[in-house]
Amino acid sequence: MILLPVCAIGLALFLWPFLGAGLPSATPALAIGLGAVAGLLCLELGTRRMDSRQFALLAALSAGDAALRAALVTGIGGFSPIFLLVLCGGYALGPTFGFLVGASSLLVSALITGGMGPWVPYQLFAVGWVGMAAGLAGMLRRGCRPTWVDVSILAVVGAIAGFGFGAVMDVWNWTFYPSLPQLGWSATLPPLTGLGHFARYYAVTSAGYDAFRAVGNVLMVAVFGLPVLAGLRRLSRRFQIHWPAGGSPGPSVASPGAPELA
Repeated sequence: MILLPVCAIGLALFLWPFLGAGLPSATPALAIGLGAVAGLLCLELGTRRMDSRQFALLAALSAGDAALRAALVTGIGGFSPIFLLVLCGGYALGPTFGFLVGASSLLVSALITGGMGPWVPYQLFAVGWVGMAAGLAGMLRRGCRPTWVDVSILAVVGAIAGFGFGAVMDVWNWTFYPSLPQLGWSATLPPLTGLGHFARYYAVTSAGYDAFRAVGNVLMVAVFGLPVLAGLRRLSRRFQIHWPAGGSPGPSVASPGAPELA
């Protein structure tokens, strides 16, 4: 429920070009994006849904992803290595954690490389949604030991995310091409006409490019997914606290009512 308002803010950033309301192309997106992600993190910490150990893991995954992006910004076509940890982190630790891994990875990377531009808030949400989608898929097999079934599910999510990330990011790019006939954006386009223009714009400019990202995600998950998922699942079990049934202490609990760490 905490994640829903943040996603609604992100959707508003991406959907406004289709409203046909005559809105300008310049929006305070950076402040909106940073505020939404920071607010979500503060709520997670403040309500203790995320403890210090999970926060440390979030920081480590974000730093690792940022280092990967700094070392290899992109591969063939739209392929990028940053999606592996985002997909696995979300799948193993849930949609909110996955969203935060994706958003914080892009933010740290932008700070390291000096790439803080108007595109950053859109990337925060787009990569965050990749982690969230992986987390929602992971809920289907929560508590199970990772197997090739999980790798297969995550590979499908990675393939879809490869095209989905490119499509939502193209919404931002699309607003800079108002003069292209039958393809470009205009502030006064009716919603359905604007959607048709964007669909043609994406098919012509990006669909083939994004196919490399989708294939790259599948290959990364197939090669590295199982060990990364197994490691993250082990960590997630250590982060959980189990209370003995009926309030009576188990064999490893020193005093009545004390939590038992998994």
